[in-house]
Amino acid sequence: MQTANQYVPKKSQLVLLTLLVLFSPLAIDIYLPALPMISSTFHVEHALAQDTITWFLFAMGVGQLFAGPLADKLGRRTVALGGVSIYAVSALLAWSAQSIEWMLVSRLLQGLGACATSVAAFATVRDIFGPQKSGKMISYLNGAICFIPALAPILGSWLTQQFGWRSNFSFMAGFAVVVLVFLWVGLKETNPQLSKEPVFKLNRYLDVVKTPSFVFHASLCMLAMAVILGYVTSAPVVLMENLGLSMNEFTFWFGINAAINIVACMSAPKFMDKFGTHWALTVGIVTLALAGMVMLSLATQATPLAFMLPIFMSSIGFAWILGAAAGKALAPFGDKAGTAAALLGLFQMSGSGLVVGTVQRLGMEPQVMIATLMLIVTPALMILWSKSGKTWHHATA
Repeated sequence: MQTANQYVPKKSQLVLLTLLVLFSPLAIDIYLPALPMISSTFHVEHALAQDTITWFLFAMGVGQLFAGPLADKLGRRTVALGGVSIYAVSALLAWSAQSIEWMLVSRLLQGLGACATSVAAFATVRDIFGPQKSGKMISYLNGAICFIPALAPILGSWLTQQFGWRSNFSFMAGFAVVVLVFLWVGLKETNPQLSKEPVFKLNRYLDVVKTPSFVFHASLCMLAMAVILGYVTSAPVVLMENLGLSMNEFTFWFGINAAINIVACMSAPKFMDKFGTHWALTVGIVTLALAGMVMLSLATQATPLAFMLPIFMSSIGFAWILGAAAGKALAPFGDKAGTAAALLGLFQMSGSGLVVGTVQRLGMEPQVMIATLMLIVTPALMILWSKSGKTWHHATA
C-alpha cells in the first residue's frame, strides 16, 4: 500500500514542482523570436531552424520511456536532479553551436533533460494528491506553464536584440543551475516505496497501454498538444515572414495568447469542481472544433487578428482538455505513476510531433494545416459520450 498520498506538501515543495514543469516551455518559447536569426546564422532554410523545436519535443517524448521507470525505481528526486543537470549542460552546448547539426544534437539532449523534470513533477503530483485530486493540481501547474509563453518571448526578444540569439541558451543554463540548487536543498522524495521491478520491463508499459481510459485520455492530450505545436512552429513564418510583423509585434500577439491560456488553465479546475471532467472535456473539444471552423473561414484574410482569433479560441480548448484528460489518464495508477506519466508524455510530445509532421507533409497552407489539427479531435466526442466514456468519468463521482 503506497503511503505517499498521506504526505502533506509544503508550499515550498509546490513551488519546486512549478519550477520543474517550466523547463520544457522555457526551452521552446524563449528563443521563438530568434528563429529567423538562427536560420540566417547557419545559412539554412527556416524549416531546419524549426526542427530545433521538433527535435527537442521528439527527444522529450521518447526520453520519458526511460525517465518514467527510473522515477519509479530511483525516486522522483533523483530523476529531477539528473534532468536539470542534463538540461544545463545541453543549453551550454546549444549556446556554443557552430553548425545546425551541433544545434540539433544539443536540442535532442536538452529534450532528454526536460522530459526527466516533467516526469518527476507529474509523478510527484500523483504521489501527493492521489488519483482524484491530481487533475485539479495538474491544471494549476499547466496554468503556471502558460506564464512562460507570455513572458519568455518578451525576455527572449530583449536578450536577442541586446546580446544576440545565443544569449537565450545561456539564460536557460543559468536558470537550470539556480533551480538545481533549490531542488537539492528543498525537494523531498514522495515515493518511499520504490519499485523493485527491473527499470525497463515491457509489461510495465503494456499494463498501462492496455487500460482503455488511459489510451483515450492520453490521445486527447496528444491531439490537443498537436494544435499548439502546429501553431508554435507556424506562427513565426505566418506573422513575421508572411505578414511582416517585427519581433516585438510577434511577441505582443504571442503574449496575448499566453494570457488567454493562463486564464483558461486557472478556470478549468473550478469548472471541473462544479460540473466534472466529462463536461470539461466536452466543452474543450467543442471549442477546438469551433476554432477550426473560424480558422478556415478567415484563412484568406491577411491580418494578424484573422490568424490569432481562432488560436485564442483553441488555447481555451487546449487548456480545458489537457487539465481534465491528463488527470484521468493517470488516475488508475499508483506505484506505476512514473511509467504512466512517461507514456502520457510520449503521447503528448512525440505523438503530437508525429501528427503535426504528418499533416504538414500534406502541403497545406499554415492556416489550413492548423485548422485540420483543430478539427481532427472532434470524433472523440462520440467515445466521450458512449457508455464506457461516461463510466470513466462518473465511476469516482
